[in-house]
Amino acid sequence: MSGFDPERFFDLVKGGHTGLLGIGFHAQGPGWVDLILPYDTGLVGDVATGVLASGPIVALMDMATSSAVWIRRGRFAPHVTLDLRVDYLRPATPERSVIGRGECYRLTRSIAFVRGVAYHDDPDDPIAHVAGTFMLIGSPAKQARA
Repeated sequence: MSGFDPERFFDLVKGGHTGLLGIGFHAQGPGWVDLILPYDTGLVGDVATGVLASGPIVALMDMATSSAVWIRRGRFAPHVTLDLRVDYLRPATPERSVIGRGECYRLTRSIAFVRGVAYHDDPDDPIAHVAGTFMLIGSPAKQARA
């Protein structure tokens, strides 16, 4: 298989914040990738309610949209999160995994534009929406070949 394979990538990634949070591959379709954040009591922000903290969900969405950029570019290549706006619509349901869907909808020589949703069962019933930009690292000549 040519290009970036998110399923294989997440089978190999065991370290860093992605590994520590337990984020893994969930599904992929044309132009999008879903990652999963399993529920973990260590990630709860409010013990009284059992609701996950926002930080792990932001990390999930940063990684899901990053993965979408790598898919769009056809390879793993470094980039930097310039902006990732998260609009929370409701809290995640306690004791439920959260799925993060990322999409890279525009790619220029130096910027990737992304959007996505965090959800439980249906992306049309989101927990949060995200929109952001990534700065692509490397020379423009290398990026033009991507």
